[in-house]
Amino acid sequence: MSTPSSRARRAQRRLYQAACLMVLLFFAPVTAVHAYSSSYQRTAATVPYEPVAVVFGAAEHGGYPTPYLARRLDVALDLYRRGKVTVILATGATAPGYDEPTAMRAYLMDHGVPASRIVRDFAGLDTWESCVRAKKIFGVEHATLVTQDFHLPRALMLCHSAGIDAYGVADTDPGTAGEAELLHDSGREVLAGFKALGQAVFQPDPRFLGKHETGVADALAAAGKPAERTRG
Repeated sequence: MSTPSSRARRAQRRLYQAACLMVLLFFAPVTAVHAYSSSYQRTAATVPYEPVAVVFGAAEHGGYPTPYLARRLDVALDLYRRGKVTVILATGATAPGYDEPTAMRAYLMDHGVPASRIVRDFAGLDTWESCVRAKKIFGVEHATLVTQDFHLPRALMLCHSAGIDAYGVADTDPGTAGEAELLHDSGREVLAGFKALGQAVFQPDPRFLGKHETGVADALAAAGKPAERTRG
């Protein structure tokens, strides 16, 4: 015959088990994203040649990239200077008085990248839409993705789901971000994992799609480079 104390212990044990299950379920999406993408992450020195670097927008202020975005662009500059990419696709959001892709292009040009090697996507409103548009609008089949380290696993999974054969190189410099900001970014990725898995499974159309653009293909042709990565 059970006693009140034994029933209380069983109730506590069930509560503890339920809490553990909820924690596992909460972190399952982001864990799956990281597990999937880990084998596609490289450094600038070890990534193979890809024709296109896809740089995801973050934010701009007064026509200049924010420090987060500037560090992503610095990674793309490093790849370009090493000959690891030929064309840079700057994808981000635009609004009246706000233009991430143009701020990205200006920064790259100020650091020596010719305008002819930079293509802008003005409707990269989130990671999934940037990936789908890179594939469907700009015809990108092979790419190196450039973003912060906390964002790269999700970007890799979504671009692979969109049909792009991609590696990724991350900015790993925390810069001036404090502990609270870093925790916020990491926590946001946990929640974003649920959205990303839904997008990968259901593959919704972007809010803006439009007609095919030849900017990437034209830039590669002018540089005498193929649209596929160099093998061997």
